[in-house]
Amino acid sequence: MSDAPDYKHNVPGVTPHLVVDSARKAIDFYVRAFGASIVMELPAEDGQRLMHAQLLVNGGPLMLCDDFPEWRGGAKAVIGTPHALTLHMAVPDIDAFYAQAVAEGAEPVMPPMDMFWGDRYGQVKDPFGHLWALSTPSKPGAVVDPGCAEPAGA
Repeated sequence: MSDAPDYKHNVPGVTPHLVVDSARKAIDFYVRAFGASIVMELPAEDGQRLMHAQLLVNGGPLMLCDDFPEWRGGAKAVIGTPHALTLHMAVPDIDAFYAQAVAEGAEPVMPPMDMFWGDRYGQVKDPFGHLWALSTPSKPGAVVDPGCAEPAGA
């Protein structure tokens, strides 16, 4: 039996994904202050920053990572502004969700593509400046939880 928390990768709803100046310090604080459980950490190639981390806080998921200015043309995230936050949503059909978001006025940021971690993944920016990440499992046999949202009009 494992002490690891029971956690599904593709959860319904919207999962906050925070960009912070020091992900490991933030994780330590969330564990101490809020009783968070660490689900996983994925270090970056530099061995210093975290490319991705997942926590459970009060039974709900929270994702976070360090800032990576080199992934944004050298621009450092201004912590506390909308672009320093990514809202992540697992959906049954990322291509339909992505197309619908763009049709409704979202700015294309990253077109849907199959990623190394096993999801089909893409990003759009809403008209209010918030970044939305969308994903659908792309590995054979992987499924999105049936509680995940359906695109409007589906």
